[in-house]
Amino acid sequence: QVQLVESGGGLVPPGDSLRLSCAASGFTFSSAVMGWYRQAPGKQRELVATITSRGSTNYADSVKGRFAISRDNGENTVYLQMNRLKSEDTAVYYCNKLPNVSWGQGTQVTVSS
Repeated sequence: QVQLVESGGGLVPPGDSLRLSCAASGFTFSSAVMGWYRQAPGKQRELVATITSRGSTNYADSVKGRFAISRDNGENTVYLQMNRLKSEDTAVYYCNKLPNVSWGQGTQVTVSS
């Protein structure tokens, strides 16, 4: 069955960096478009970044220039490098394929001094 396991979140001060990882299984990862989403308290889940099977990327305006999505098809893993973090980046971060399958538990990112 499909499984998505996110990790790498934490509590960091503004301006710091984090690298999130998502291990995927249960589908053909190498051919899937993958995305990172986030959901802040009281807000809807939003798509932050996507990466195609060939490595083409796209970003939400709010993270463009600060976040970088990448993938390792040999490890069935997608990453999100987050730099120059801001308090408004605080959220639970999830990965999923597009179109979506079942969601993982997410990883909490808190940006606070």
